[in-house]
Amino acid sequence: MTHWLIAPVVLPAMLAPFIILAARFHIGIQRVFSIAGVVILVAISGALAWATADGSIMLYQLGDWSAPFGIVLVGDRFSTMMILLTSVLALFVLIYAVSSGWDNRGWHFHALFQFQLMGILGAFLTGDLFNLFVFFEVLLIASYGLMIHAGGTVRLRAGVQYVLFNLIGSTLFLFALGAIYAETGTLNMADLANRVTLISAEETVGIRVAAVLLLLVFAIKAAVVPLHFWLPSSYAEAPAPVAALFAIMTKVGAYAIIRVYTLIFPPDLEVTAGLHDTWLLPAALVSLAIGMTGVLAAKRFDRLVAFSIIGSMGMVMVSIALFTPEGIAAALYYIVHSTLAGAALFLIVDLVRSSRANLELTPQAPVASATLTASLFFVAAIAMAGLPPLSGFLGKLLVLDAAFGTDHMVWIWAIVLGSSLISIVGFARAGSVLFWKAQSVQPPGDAAKVTAPATMSYVAIGGLILCLILHTVFAGQVHRYTTAIAAQLFSPAPYITTVVDTPGKLSEPTEDQ
Repeated sequence: MTHWLIAPVVLPAMLAPFIILAARFHIGIQRVFSIAGVVILVAISGALAWATADGSIMLYQLGDWSAPFGIVLVGDRFSTMMILLTSVLALFVLIYAVSSGWDNRGWHFHALFQFQLMGILGAFLTGDLFNLFVFFEVLLIASYGLMIHAGGTVRLRAGVQYVLFNLIGSTLFLFALGAIYAETGTLNMADLANRVTLISAEETVGIRVAAVLLLLVFAIKAAVVPLHFWLPSSYAEAPAPVAALFAIMTKVGAYAIIRVYTLIFPPDLEVTAGLHDTWLLPAALVSLAIGMTGVLAAKRFDRLVAFSIIGSMGMVMVSIALFTPEGIAAALYYIVHSTLAGAALFLIVDLVRSSRANLELTPQAPVASATLTASLFFVAAIAMAGLPPLSGFLGKLLVLDAAFGTDHMVWIWAIVLGSSLISIVGFARAGSVLFWKAQSVQPPGDAAKVTAPATMSYVAIGGLILCLILHTVFAGQVHRYTTAIAAQLFSPAPYITTVVDTPGKLSEPTEDQ
């Protein structure tokens, strides 16, 4: 089973050039191979998650070269949960892209989509920081191509802004890697976990600078205030399936923070003590407040959903910033919820866009299949706002429970509850304007001009909503699983031992010996 660990990276990496070279002018063939590839990814990811559910750690050494000299992929509960979430999301997004025709409005959508999956899945599985940087760059290149898919001046402008902000993050990432390598002589995360503890108190300046730079880089990816300015326009102007897939991209930043700051720079490490609570928690609280305030203040439906992504990432980062097993477990539960809810909302935005002249939150023409679309929006909105009984409510309860008894409990509870109220008002306002007031201003004769979206578009959104419902129904089992993930993250010795001590070519005796 270990050799299957590289499949989530290799499969999309092989599909992308095949689609370009063999099916460039045949959209039907592209669709078949792209969807088939993602279905296989779901199956492989599910099998890997099942194989690591008992706490096993899987290691794949590329070229059979042992760490820290060789490239390694590592699969534990955390990474396999994230690749499974990504694969399931990608399947529904791809179904929507095909059914709505978005994949045929420009060139190379399916190839770029596969490269995007390669970058995301590789970032979750890699075992060293340099290859995390490499996969980040794959993400950046593919996501830029997807962002400007179908063209348009506004979309191109948003894409340039997106690239510039992320290039700044990439530059800082290189500086951080240089500082870390200069201080430790390695970039393998497991090996770093051993070497950082050996740094004396008098020689911590370089490694502290590197730790701060890494936090800035990952905060840019996670759209944490004040590094969030690129997200609203980028996500709002991107094609709907692309924006829906981007719902997992901010989670890559959250994943990197959790992985690096529990493995390499854990909370009890004196070298970087205070970094998480001194800087990350206030920024996360401000992100939550600004994101949900943006939901209330937004004048366009697409920007409302984009601001809800910022708010949901603020909620995730608040829980992560506690850096306790309870906080990480709550954050992981909320990551799954917010990814599914955010993606569903972006696809619903596209349903509304197909029926209206613009996405301004003003009374306009009625939405096609208004009852069904409104029902999907209602479920997704109450999930994102955190109303019972869906998983958003349960996730916020877990976050509040994790914060109970901490020094910052009052601030966390006040901002979480206050922002929830604000988001409820914002989503209620949007829903009433989109689906109720439209009927009172539109002559009945114009309703016949509205073309209903394809049935499979509703199937794709319904699949995401069903996943949200299952995430709620099986909340107990999911939380027990995320609790097990958190326990494994805060006891990294097996991870380090598996990566560092597993023999490869460099550790095997040669014939001369």
